[in-house]
Amino acid sequence: MWSWTQREWPWRLFLSRNQCTLWKGHATSFFGPALERYSSFQVNGSDDIRQIQSLENGILFLTKNNLKYMARGGLIIFDYLLDENEDMHSLLLTDSSTLLVGGLQNHILEIDLNTVQETQKYAVETPGVTIMRQSNRFFFCGHTSGKISLRDLRTFKVEHEFDAFSGSLSDFDVHGNLLASCGFSSRLTGLACDRFLKVYDLRMMRAITPLQVHVDPAFLRFIPTYTSRLAIISQSGQCQFCEPTGLANPADIFHVNPVGPLLMTFDVSASKQALAFGDSEGCVHLWTDSPEPSFNPYSRETEFALPCLVDSLPPLDWSQDLLPLSLIPVPLTTDTLLSDWPAANSAPAPRRAPPVDAEILRTMKKVGFIGYAPNPRTRLRNQIPYRLKESDSEFDSFSQVTESPIGREEEPYLHMVSKKYRKVTIKYSKLGLEDFDFKHYNKTLFAGLEPHIPNAYCNCMIQVLYFLEPVRCLIQNHLCQKEFCLACELGFLFHMLDLSRGDPCQGSNFLRAFRTIPEASALGLILADSDEASGKGNLARLIQRWNRFILTQLHQDMQELEVPQAYRGAGGSSFCSSGDSVIGQLFSCEMENCSLCRCGSETVRASSTLLFTLSYPEDKTGKNCDFAQVLKRSICLEQNTQAWCDNCEKYQPTIQTRNIRHLPDILVINCEVNSLKEADFWRMQAEVAFKMAIKKHGGEISKNKEFTLADWKELGNPEGMLMCPSIEELKNVWLPFSIRMKMTKNKGLDVCNWTDVDEMQWGPARAEEEHGVYVYDLMATVVHILDSRTGGSLVAHIKVGETYHQRKEGVTHQQWYLFNDFLIEPIDKHEAVQFDMNWKVPAILYYIKRNLNSKYNLNIKNPIEASVLLAEASLARKQRKTHTTFIPLMLNEMPQVGDLVGLDAEFVTLNEEEAELRSDGTKSTIKPSQMSVARITCVRGQGPNEGIPFIDDYISTQEQVVDYLTQYSGIKPGDLDAKISSKHLTTLKSTYLKLRFLIDIGVKFVGHGLQKDFRVINLMVPKDQVLDTVYLFHMPRKRMISLRFLAWYFLDLKIQGETHDSIEDARTALQLYRKYLELSKNGTEPESFHKVLKGLYEKGRKMDWKVPEPEGQTSPKNAAVFSSVLAL
Repeated sequence: MWSWTQREWPWRLFLSRNQCTLWKGHATSFFGPALERYSSFQVNGSDDIRQIQSLENGILFLTKNNLKYMARGGLIIFDYLLDENEDMHSLLLTDSSTLLVGGLQNHILEIDLNTVQETQKYAVETPGVTIMRQSNRFFFCGHTSGKISLRDLRTFKVEHEFDAFSGSLSDFDVHGNLLASCGFSSRLTGLACDRFLKVYDLRMMRAITPLQVHVDPAFLRFIPTYTSRLAIISQSGQCQFCEPTGLANPADIFHVNPVGPLLMTFDVSASKQALAFGDSEGCVHLWTDSPEPSFNPYSRETEFALPCLVDSLPPLDWSQDLLPLSLIPVPLTTDTLLSDWPAANSAPAPRRAPPVDAEILRTMKKVGFIGYAPNPRTRLRNQIPYRLKESDSEFDSFSQVTESPIGREEEPYLHMVSKKYRKVTIKYSKLGLEDFDFKHYNKTLFAGLEPHIPNAYCNCMIQVLYFLEPVRCLIQNHLCQKEFCLACELGFLFHMLDLSRGDPCQGSNFLRAFRTIPEASALGLILADSDEASGKGNLARLIQRWNRFILTQLHQDMQELEVPQAYRGAGGSSFCSSGDSVIGQLFSCEMENCSLCRCGSETVRASSTLLFTLSYPEDKTGKNCDFAQVLKRSICLEQNTQAWCDNCEKYQPTIQTRNIRHLPDILVINCEVNSLKEADFWRMQAEVAFKMAIKKHGGEISKNKEFTLADWKELGNPEGMLMCPSIEELKNVWLPFSIRMKMTKNKGLDVCNWTDVDEMQWGPARAEEEHGVYVYDLMATVVHILDSRTGGSLVAHIKVGETYHQRKEGVTHQQWYLFNDFLIEPIDKHEAVQFDMNWKVPAILYYIKRNLNSKYNLNIKNPIEASVLLAEASLARKQRKTHTTFIPLMLNEMPQVGDLVGLDAEFVTLNEEEAELRSDGTKSTIKPSQMSVARITCVRGQGPNEGIPFIDDYISTQEQVVDYLTQYSGIKPGDLDAKISSKHLTTLKSTYLKLRFLIDIGVKFVGHGLQKDFRVINLMVPKDQVLDTVYLFHMPRKRMISLRFLAWYFLDLKIQGETHDSIEDARTALQLYRKYLELSKNGTEPESFHKVLKGLYEKGRKMDWKVPEPEGQTSPKNAAVFSSVLAL
């Protein structure tokens, strides 16, 4: 055995599992068997280090109430402070990103190392846990009482418990099916070290014969090499090795020569080639079995400090403008640079491009918008001297570009806007959306909506309607015969949002139907692409008009009573009554409009409205005005206006008043903050509410005095601090979370803010009929994020209910979320009512009545029936039976769960792709081309008619087609026109229902490149129902192979000659899937199929992935190479 000694004070000692270094407390590390000093730094100024854990990028240090993650050189990666009352003793790394921390308290904390946040708190019995181990079956927790508990890996519940020692537990270790422990037993004179090691068999969960040793055991470790040996260490320096199920031999005792009187710590390397001991005098002793041991078998290369390069660098003259800065050596790093100061401590310095040489402008010739001129050669190639002027202030603030490499894509004027509220865009690559990381923006299981579709400004309102449970159930139960029905399309979109597990959806079909509604165009809700890109429209006004339009349109769609059997919807269900629609029951407010002429004549008429618009008082003083007062003024509106008087028989000045007969279940409010006047009113009321909240908690604020954090701390009101834990939660808040409404006997309406005190006094579930009180809770706020360059964006704060969390995550709780297109993030509830009018302006509010869901039938019955697959008439006037390319399904052929269906779709282009050419010659996609499905084919996948189509629909479109893509789609001009087409022409909705029925019934679709097909059709298909040959015949990190090449290689077929045919492609995909099952033996022989794929890729590279002409090379089936591959 070899040993070394190094003088330093050890609190804890640890052998790294990642590098050949040895760590000990204060934190000092040594490299290699020679114990060369590697690094040394302070971890904690007052507390001792309780445990050390090595990770890939650094070292975790646990002190009494602090967890610190530091690089091996000493830089702090994170510093996580625990509660000051904690007394932590042990930590356990359960996986690469999860850590358990325990100590002398009645709980164990689970910490996520990626987010550095506490994720779980597990209860344990007092007095706590001091030692933790893990196996593939259990967590093992050692307690100071001498017990060892075995806990479930998933739930952390106690499964078994061993009462090892009557006094206390010193150490234990687990290997395989054995657990060995050492500790202290209770004696009359106190605790005595027990020389019997308690050994337990984890298969039978019982103790086996105790192992008597000849030393006083303080530490023990398994050293599994050829056998499961145990190393037992005493504090006096004696070390004994023995088998846990054998007898201890005194000849196996060795002695460590500590400098101090006691050994304080001990560890074993991962390679089992080295033992390290630390004594009370600060010495480290290393024992190895060879002169050049390895601390661990897969050691990373240790990084050493770079030598100083200052003396070897040439001097640089900073006065030279053309001095190349590349002479300064800078290490390549992806971390934040020290020079990257935060925006609060730095100001961007604009760098203006030098003017173009006058000679270039004089000799320039323009061709289109591009100018050409000869190079006057007055400057060096690719080098421009910049003249920076500190006093140069004439630049536009929007032209400033931060010099930080991190902030170059950020707009300097957006420093006040939180990043999650900014407009999100999809960055397209040559693969389209396949390599865009949507998970970076949405870590929940709820689905976002993509923003690149025309008129997708309404995404936030679609999410609001989806998270209204009665509305969602009603819409998904609805189905009618209208081709462009917004309720139907919204129901299809809600179904996709239900199926998604965090992947974004797109409302292309809904927005397509939306663009065809004449009322939408008349109201100015249809934006041109140029207006949407430049932000010419006022989004706040636009979304409020859209809100009124969609509620009215849904109300009208739901009043359709007569529907055919094939389109049976919610009209015949128990969800909807025969009178008014459920939308009317939910949103409609019945009113009496009174018109009083000055002649004394009064006219009363009944009406209803689906939403209210806030009407603000003209008073501009700074007095407090509750939101409830403004809401009451807006609902019970009173105004003077000119109106016709039947008594006077002319227009007369009249007093118009509005009284409420019946309150709605969902109160929808358009805020109408469309000018500086309304914005100043919100800002002023928020300031008044803020000052009143401060005074309520014991502070006095003088007029025009700005309230600082120091003032807040001086209040010293503990009760106030409990009710308002943060001063930031009180700023910019005027909107209440709940309001109370009460109908009075004289047809009046009382409205007031509902506070927590009222909640405690009245109780959360007071019956409405008892006092006639209706309590409304805030469910959603839609806000306009101001951006003077792009017109801003719209986002929504939504309180997601328990039923949605139960379906998506299996938990029952409520949580506020921010919905910003495909960005979804949980937020604090106060963020939903905070409106900084400089950049965040309220647009729409949704309040819902308490216990709303209990009043409605929330069952969803799929309204799509099997009759949609039966024969239907074509829209084309010239279609003949001789042109029919498919045979509809018969009743005895209806698909069942798991049946195969071959699918292929063809598309046409509605809008061309928008792209720009970068200076390096690469192309950047700004907006992808807008595609529309033109043909959908489904063929039978089994039975006597296998391969015969049962759907071959050409989709009629009313939108202008810019490119029919005939070479790739086979679609020709006129095929989609009902007047001249000879094809089987149908509506998109009709074919969509057929595919939805197939998905709902559980068939499996076989095709090539189905991901794009389903995306353009706007369908969400579960992954287990998709069998895509593009992935079946694909090797990781290799190119995707075309259907044409696969058909030639495996099936000896030459397809897609001049144009594509969807029937041919669907049949070929089915045959390829059968071939895949044959080659892989139904997926049971992946290795042999891997060899087939290698042969495929080798052949493809030789052929340059091109199918030979008929007179050229023969099919590979006739080649000897292919026959040998198939023999595998």
